[in-house]
Amino acid sequence: MAKPLLSAQARYLRSLGHPLKPVIMVGAKGVTPALLAELTETLNHHELLKVKVSAGDRDLRDAWIAELLAGCDAALVQRIGNTALLYRRHPDNPQIVLPTR
Repeated sequence: MAKPLLSAQARYLRSLGHPLKPVIMVGAKGVTPALLAELTETLNHHELLKVKVSAGDRDLRDAWIAELLAGCDAALVQRIGNTALLYRRHPDNPQIVLPTR
């Protein structure tokens, strides 16, 4: 499980994520192994990305976001409506330096 973010770190990541467009779209089939593999690869490359979840109700959307977080070991920075901002630090070469306080 990803380490929880401090409030200053989440605020910093939200500021970086604001101009981003959703890169991954979760559709009617939900969270599949292929989607998780693509999300993992994309997080390895970008570290911070937006995911758009097209689910009919809030409970299903929250469940899919939880599956995404567990499946790729990422942290949820923010969720607004159908869009979630995910962060996972690159293990070898991190590009985003988080504030420590």
